[in-house]
Amino acid sequence: MSIYVGNLSYQVTDEDLKEVFKEYGEVKRVQVPTDRETGKMRGFAFVEMSNEDEETAAIDALDGAEWMGRSLKVNKAKPREERGGNRGGGYGGRGGGGGFNRNRY
Repeated sequence: MSIYVGNLSYQVTDEDLKEVFKEYGEVKRVQVPTDRETGKMRGFAFVEMSNEDEETAAIDALDGAEWMGRSLKVNKAKPREERGGNRGGGYGGRGGGGGFNRNRY
């Protein structure tokens, strides 16, 4: 399981995050997503630690903590949802059925 870290300063690096999280255990991986077009950091990251107890300790200690002038949002990462498919709502595609068509007569 990974940890989601949000509301990050745009100057944060992988190494900065490793330093903060290693206080709570072994950091296995840090992923800092960047914008495809600009290459700039997007303001959030994912941190993976060696076990769930360490992740829980880090979440408990860092959620809401102020770091680099920002209040961090730290919680368990949720699985990424599939894109596309049925998003619900609307009628999807053409027509909605029924209705009077004035132009037909």
